[in-house]
Amino acid sequence: MVISTSTGGFSQPFAHQGSVPTLSPHNQISIAQSRRVRVQEVWQEIYQQFPDLPKENQYVAIDTGQVTADDTLIGRLIRYHVYVMGRSPLYRLDWKLTLADYLGINEVMFEANYPSQDKFRENPIVGDRAAIAQLNRAQRDQLVTALANIFNPQSLDRLTPSDTGSSDTPEPSNPVLPPQSQPGDAELLLP
Repeated sequence: MVISTSTGGFSQPFAHQGSVPTLSPHNQISIAQSRRVRVQEVWQEIYQQFPDLPKENQYVAIDTGQVTADDTLIGRLIRYHVYVMGRSPLYRLDWKLTLADYLGINEVMFEANYPSQDKFRENPIVGDRAAIAQLNRAQRDQLVTALANIFNPQSLDRLTPSDTGSSDTPEPSNPVLPPQSQPGDAELLLP
């Protein structure tokens, strides 16, 4: 999967294209089987789905002295996840590990490695971690699901009705059992 941090505009809404990316033995995403996803488009898609999610885009750039509104919490979270930690963007578990980093219960987050730390007068890591900590468990779970689904839309095809909450009553299962043995069946095994 190729991920670009380009801030250039785009004329069409975010669209998923290409085949399902696969992981190589070294946990790298195969470029040959990838589709192009831009971080710029992904964070915008997340904020469209969750308009109340904190943007944390109030930081002042060192070079211009202006607030950089398009460098957001979710954009930095995605860059941290993919580029700093080298985690796959395809799976919910990997996104949960990243949120656990932000909550201080998994990997240690180093300020010197945090995305945009050298771009702003103030490192956004403290504000970003506080913003993630303010989300409740359900909000974090919705964020994880949305991120995984954007990067891997085929994951939606694998959901069952109980996963999506569309069915109130579970379907009864009628397993097919092998027939009961009958007297004399053991003789069939003789040579």
